[in-house]
Amino acid sequence: MRLHASILCAALLAAGPALAQDAKSERHAKMKAAHEQARKACEGRKGEEARECMRREMCAQAADPKACNERAAKIRESHEKIRKACEGKKADEARQCMQKQACADTRDPAACEARLKERSARREKIREACKGKAGDELKACIEQHRAQK
Repeated sequence: MRLHASILCAALLAAGPALAQDAKSERHAKMKAAHEQARKACEGRKGEEARECMRREMCAQAADPKACNERAAKIRESHEKIRKACEGKKADEARQCMQKQACADTRDPAACEARLKERSARREKIREACKGKAGDELKACIEQHRAQK
């Protein structure tokens, strides 16, 4: 009996990372489907109207819509505060100000800023790689480069 339990435990430990990856992939697929559904519902809208529509549609699909709306409002307030703090700055100076402001209230501002700079560099690399592409070709290029990490 103990031998069977040991084998079962070993099999579960070996499968652990694969099971976690499957769960992550499943969550990613669900989120992607929800985003696509929201995008279709908000098609034709632009600017603030489109952003508000996407937020409303995504929160409507959430497990707890009220909590989702509260988080969205908190994020919106935070962005507004950051935008006001960096008002009047241009290009790189504005980007650096936004990063510093966004990370100011975190536990480790230096690590936060490093992550944001890394993400910014990754986005710039994708922009360069996909320059001149449009539509489905652009979408495929972006997905391909995101998958590479």
